[in-house]
Amino acid sequence: MTRLRLPRLVTLMTALLLPLSASAESLIARAPQIAASGYILMDAASGHVLVAHNADERLPPASLTKMMTSYVADHELERGNISLADEVLVSVKAWRTGGSRMFIREGTRVNLHELLKGIIIVSGNDASVAIAEHVAGSEDAFADLMNRHAERLNMTNSHFRNATGLPADGHYSSARDMALLALAIINDYPEHYPLYAEKSFTYNNITQQNRNLLLWRDDKVDGLKTGHTEEAGYCLVASGKQGDQRLISVVMGTSSEQARAVETQKLLTWGFRFFETYHAYNAGDTLSEVQVWMGKNDKLAIGPINDLVMTIPRNSQQRLKAEMKVNPEIRAPISKGETLGSVVVSLDGEVLLDRPLVALNDVEQAGLFKRLWHRIRLFFAGLF
Repeated sequence: MTRLRLPRLVTLMTALLLPLSASAESLIARAPQIAASGYILMDAASGHVLVAHNADERLPPASLTKMMTSYVADHELERGNISLADEVLVSVKAWRTGGSRMFIREGTRVNLHELLKGIIIVSGNDASVAIAEHVAGSEDAFADLMNRHAERLNMTNSHFRNATGLPADGHYSSARDMALLALAIINDYPEHYPLYAEKSFTYNNITQQNRNLLLWRDDKVDGLKTGHTEEAGYCLVASGKQGDQRLISVVMGTSSEQARAVETQKLLTWGFRFFETYHAYNAGDTLSEVQVWMGKNDKLAIGPINDLVMTIPRNSQQRLKAEMKVNPEIRAPISKGETLGSVVVSLDGEVLLDRPLVALNDVEQAGLFKRLWHRIRLFFAGLF
């Protein structure tokens, strides 16, 4: 086993779920008590869950649903099936949809970009139905698309019946699933993410405020979405960035608009205060060169196939140790990406991650004479 020296902190994106060691937990303050039916705090870069309660419980998501509505719209925009310049015809159904509204009118045509603002900034139910019908022909068909994306994103405790989040039998999600969706929105369509930080939106001479109070209270917070129905209580998915670290929090089923902001602030403050995102290695970094038998080349560079990112207690980098486990005998031919070992990173003796090491290039098989010579050497080395 070869010990490596970890590089300095650099934050990049990946998705890992890493447990914290007991020794690491002893260095940080106890997680705050959160008054919510379900909640979670996740590091966006590593995917590590810092704290959670009832994170997989199926709960009514209310207007958090519109995160998936906008995500599906972004997906269709990327594929070229729709355009931000589209003029969307407003149906009777969209116009009559109750609850929070953008105040579009039946029979008019509204720019799709404006409708997205109406969904994301002011949680317009009417705008949500209009986009659903524009994308898929009907809200039912659009809900089917929502569920397909939920499955693709591994949102195993979510099912959508509509584009708005208005109460419906069989319409549910969970705190963990909403965190995964927030992560997908931030990573997959970063060009549209700034809309979630907009504090107000004016349409048809009507100005409405974003209901995410943390956009006014905390400069680190730049999204995402609020939700409320009598059944769901008050919900909030929020994300904030401090330096190179981004955290995502979800609270569902709080008691008031103020409560969801206060409980979210507790989570984000605790996370930023006591944890940091540590980038150990880049995908494709050469961590070692290993001996290759029977190949045209005698040496081969190996490294991680993905960026290796972890969440650690602040100021604990010096206690991290990285070690490589490499196959003792590597024979050509070898294909780029072939797994040849692993890298293990630990903190105070507790493993934080264990990830594959792969060949960073191809190695072709050598000619007959060289292969015979290597067989002889392997025989006398007791490896043949």
